[in-house]
Formats: sequence, structure tokens, C-alpha cells
Amino acid sequence: MGELRLVELSATTIVAVNNLSLKPGQEQFLAPVSYGIAATVANPQTSWQRVIVDDQEVVAFVSANFDPEDPQEHFRSVLWRINVDADDQGRGVGRFAVEKLIDEARERGMDRVNVIYEAGDGGPEAFFQRVGFTPVGETEYGEVIAEIRL
Repeated sequence: MGELRLVELSATTIVAVNNLSLKPGQEQFLAPVSYGIAATVANPQTSWQRVIVDDQEVVAFVSANFDPEDPQEHFRSVLWRINVDADDQGRGVGRFAVEKLIDEARERGMDRVNVIYEAGDGGPEAFFQRVGFTPVGETEYGEVIAEIRL
């Protein structure tokens, strides 16, 4: 692994983000990348989208939202999406992305970062727990709400 860098999503990196691959079975836990990218258009002041680059190669995409005025507490500082290319999973790329997200949340004065995910075999739960998220509740649809307190 080279040196990981965090860069803003751009016209240069968006094609590579759309071409990130998943391991078999992961697609059921992840909406298409275009859904996550659309959040920037809908919420340009609060949306935070970044790309993780290893040397010159895009290896991951991370999308979050920071809106201290959101009426639902778990949406005020929330990781919406993290997508690490199948070939790059297991080498610390996701942990790097979450660490950078936490740095951003602290800079914005947030006291936690939340994530909402669907539990299930092959899903993201084990990863989220490894990087420090603790389940704290459930959505009305049965998804897990987990948080990292800052």
C-alpha cells in the first residue's frame, strides 16, 4: 500500500468512484454510488464527500452529512456511505476513511458520528464495530443506528 490521501470528489475522480467494485454479496447492503453523489446536489452546505486515493488510484469513496439543525439527532452527523474497492478491502483503507471523517466532525464541533446500516451476513456491521461504532438504537425500518462519541 502506498500513501493514502483524502481528496474531494471531482469530475476527475467520479468515474473511478462509479467503477469501484464490491465483493460478492455486498451489493445488497449498498445503494448505487450515484445515490450518494446526488446528496451533494440536494445538500451542498452540509454534504461531505471525499475520495481515498492510494498513490494515483481511487480506492474508496466516503459520504457524510453534517447538519446540526436536523430534527433527527442521528442525522446531524452521519456517515451515509463508505465504499472501498473489493481489491483494497482489508488493508486499512476503510479505517483511514473513518478516521478522516472523525477529524472533519471534530472540526465542525460535532460530539459524535452516527452510521445507519442493515445488519446481516456479509454486511458492514463487523467493520463498523472494528472501527469503533457502538449500536445505540434502531430505525423504524429495523436498521441499526450506531455511533462513535468524540
